[in-house]
Amino acid sequence: MTRFRPCIDLHAGQVKQIVGGTLDSSTTELKTNYVSQHSAGYYARLYREHHLEGAHVIMLGPGNEDAAKEALAAWPGHLQIGGGISDQNAALWMERGASKVIITSFLFPGGKFSQERLDAVLATLGGQKDHLVIDLSCRRRGDDKWFVAMNKWQTITDMEVNQESIKSLEPYCSEFLIHAADNEGLQKGIDEKLVERLAEWCSIPVTYAGGGRNLDDLELVKRLSNGKVDLTIGSALDCFGGTGVKFDDCVAWNAKQAG
Repeated sequence: MTRFRPCIDLHAGQVKQIVGGTLDSSTTELKTNYVSQHSAGYYARLYREHHLEGAHVIMLGPGNEDAAKEALAAWPGHLQIGGGISDQNAALWMERGASKVIITSFLFPGGKFSQERLDAVLATLGGQKDHLVIDLSCRRRGDDKWFVAMNKWQTITDMEVNQESIKSLEPYCSEFLIHAADNEGLQKGIDEKLVERLAEWCSIPVTYAGGGRNLDDLELVKRLSNGKVDLTIGSALDCFGGTGVKFDDCVAWNAKQAG
């Protein structure tokens, strides 16, 4: 059943909500919706208090390791970690308390998918695919095509997100995380076609993020996906300075789905 899944996005050591498509190496181009006065640990404790499983902590660029470690220490074994994960540090982040590690850019050297690198990450995790999430964050190309985007969503890779690519990756991971980078942080609504397709293509858990505004969008994702796709809401949440939806209402929505 569709659930609300929260996030902790870290940039330069702070919890932020940003406009995804502007996240390049130039901070002058970065559009920020919100910079929290609270620490990453504060949000981890908030999610723990409300039993919000499956939250992801994303390190957007350098300078975020201490904040990420603080979040994991606040709720060990329950938060997923992504951003700069590779075969060199995946096991380390599991030791630091992550429930799962999330990988994207490492799988696409030079923008081309590498099965060898996927195998290497899985090997460092002892072959336990339950510890691995593949992030197929993507940008739209045309009416009904999406391609994986890496390097803070600025580089388009050679992998189209479709039934073929999803099926080829499912044996190696326990779930997918899909940021629709063109919608991320804009609060202008979700990519409805992408949500529908993900429900058709995926046979393992999948979380969609990008454009979520309110409880109606949770209901919309539930309807479009027949309850197969979870939704992350970020910038619209009151705990991130948003006015679209109250965090407590999302918690209540999840409780209602659980029945």
